[in-house]
Amino acid sequence: MRTWTRQVTSAVAASMAVLLVPSVGTAAPPWPVAGAPAFGPEFLWGVAASGFQSEGHAPDSNWMRYIADRGLEPYENSIDFYDRYASDIDLAKSLGVKVFRIGIEWARLQPTGPNQWDADGFAFYDKVVAKIVAARMRPMITLDHWVYPGWAFEKGGWDSDSMVSHWLANMKKVVDRYDGRDPLWVTINEPVAYIMHEVVKNETNQQVMEDRVVEAHNAIYDYIHDKRPTAKVTSNVAYVAGEDEQVNGQVVAKIRDRLDYIGLDYYFARSATPSSVSTPARAIADSPLSGISQLTVRAEGIYYALKRYSGLFPGKPLYVVENGMPIEDGGTRLDGYTRSDHLRDTVYWLQRAKADGVSLMGYNYWSITDNYEWGSYSPRFGLYQVDVVGKPDALERKATDAVPTYTTIIAEGGVPDGYQPTREAAPCEAVDSYAGCAGLPSTPPPSS
Repeated sequence: MRTWTRQVTSAVAASMAVLLVPSVGTAAPPWPVAGAPAFGPEFLWGVAASGFQSEGHAPDSNWMRYIADRGLEPYENSIDFYDRYASDIDLAKSLGVKVFRIGIEWARLQPTGPNQWDADGFAFYDKVVAKIVAARMRPMITLDHWVYPGWAFEKGGWDSDSMVSHWLANMKKVVDRYDGRDPLWVTINEPVAYIMHEVVKNETNQQVMEDRVVEAHNAIYDYIHDKRPTAKVTSNVAYVAGEDEQVNGQVVAKIRDRLDYIGLDYYFARSATPSSVSTPARAIADSPLSGISQLTVRAEGIYYALKRYSGLFPGKPLYVVENGMPIEDGGTRLDGYTRSDHLRDTVYWLQRAKADGVSLMGYNYWSITDNYEWGSYSPRFGLYQVDVVGKPDALERKATDAVPTYTTIIAEGGVPDGYQPTREAAPCEAVDSYAGCAGLPSTPPPSS
């Protein structure tokens, strides 16, 4: 999840910035709403989760060290996906999704040291992947979702000269194990966000880690394709509206030739108080994601982001690997926007992007359940709420209003052709602001 920690310090200002947040309502907007044809049966509707954030029963890792050393909210057993994976996958099946994204934790596979793999760790993931396939979904497997073993941390993490070789040794084992399932692969989750977190929390050398993350992605991409030339591999970009080129451009340029599809994570519009990008790694607040639930949410921003990356990678398919909306402790947002409204509006803009020429192959909702948001259980992203703090023994999955909404959207291939978003679209310059905005009208054009 999230590069958005660095915007948290301006969260209150962003939430109060009415100029970027037109009012919520059902009245017809003053600009024409174009039709947005539904997606066909080939479109990949999905849900997403990660390993560490959901599994619980966590072995020693860099993140277990950060939680202990920095006084972050205790991890406990998160939402205990480790014991409840089967019922969570059944929840996804009941939605009708075609893709279930998981992470396979390096720390669980090699808890004690290099060249030693834990059979029980692989046995767990064998069961998870088999359950996903049996539920008629395609696994999307993330190799690295920001977590590595405690022994690798003690060697210096990504500053260690041996990190890439140890990383590749494990990831090749994972590829060998699950290539036969022909998953969609994500090599490294949100690489720039990963780098930023490690710089702040582990004082990692930013340029060294960037070079090594790029090396790791490119090497495992080649390995996957040696085994299966038709494999689909990406490293998902965490889109930073208004600053995406400054933040992600350098890494994207170094891996662009080894991306079979463009994975894009989109959450928030441009902040009312744009953060400095002169040293983006240091711009992350060294704190949990408190305040994130009131950052500026604009569903039409996903349209601008997709148009931007469609232009950067002409002819390449795009996949929204993560998208959702945080709600603080399962309550309501200050702006009154509901999870269901946000989902319908987002899907409308996905359909508009597809109709306007974007090669969009799939969409994952983040996340199937609430989980541990890198230091806090307060931001809730789940289609199903889980009250870890208040009811840690029950960990009941409670459906939000978005569950029936997503079920209907999937069954019908999207929102109806005459759907009108609950919010009128703001101009690209207000929501995003990048060079490509100059080539877009003040509001998205009607579909032909």
